[in-house]
Amino acid sequence: MDLFLISIYLVLLTAINLAIMGIFDQQSVSKRLPLPQEPSKQTVRLDKIGLSVSEMVPFFNRFSARLKLKDKLKRNLEAARLNISPEGYLGLKLLLIAGLCVVAFFTLGKSNPPLILLAIPVGYMFPDLIVSNKIKARKKAIVRYFPETVDLLGLCVEAGLDFTSALRWITERVASNPTIEELATVAKEIKLGKTRVQALKDMSARLNIPDLNTFVQTLVQAERMGTPVSESFRVISEDARAMRFQRWERLALQAPLKILIPLVFFILPVIGIIVGGPLILQFSSGELLSGIK
Repeated sequence: MDLFLISIYLVLLTAINLAIMGIFDQQSVSKRLPLPQEPSKQTVRLDKIGLSVSEMVPFFNRFSARLKLKDKLKRNLEAARLNISPEGYLGLKLLLIAGLCVVAFFTLGKSNPPLILLAIPVGYMFPDLIVSNKIKARKKAIVRYFPETVDLLGLCVEAGLDFTSALRWITERVASNPTIEELATVAKEIKLGKTRVQALKDMSARLNIPDLNTFVQTLVQAERMGTPVSESFRVISEDARAMRFQRWERLALQAPLKILIPLVFFILPVIGIIVGGPLILQFSSGELLSGIK
């Protein structure tokens, strides 16, 4: 009987946790990211720790350089907006692997060596999973704000500003969002001496978003041909808005299928427990049979 009551409490707690997670996840989507800032002291400290660890294991740096991991890591870290060097990131991976191995050894002892060895791939892949999730979330946010940002660029260009001035005006006066952050990076690179075409191509290669790639290709073509871009901005924003609507419509159609999992495994069991629980308790204690007699 105690096991039955414990299972009821566990199912109820799981349903409540799912509801709370959904509320907080919905609130986190509405938050806007700040404009690009200087690396925080905590990030700099982590980078220094990672660099110190990677210098203590020189063969790992040579191994990663031979596999060309640093270039890929640099692109991923820049796409995730993490102000840490590839060497420091690899050093943090090594530190996490060592820490997990030590914890697994002192927790399990010598009783289960395979689980201790399992700490190596977990420690190596866990940071990559975090970076990958940050990149996916950032790309979704960029696609969300992209049409309105292109509309603002088109209005600035139609008002008489060139593209660089319009870019600077938007990044300085428009409320922060991930698309504005990327354009602010482009404006900063242009200010430091990089050509406009190269800065835009670097942004496209860093993010690899279809809407953004079309935007960059249009600007590069206009730069080569010397044609106005105001009309192109209008077409790009309309296409991006239509694609965004289709994307959300597709997600809305998938919602009934996704809701079946929590409905079947969490909501229906709770309803069954609430409805049939008292009957089962009465039947197990014999009260139900005595009442029938």
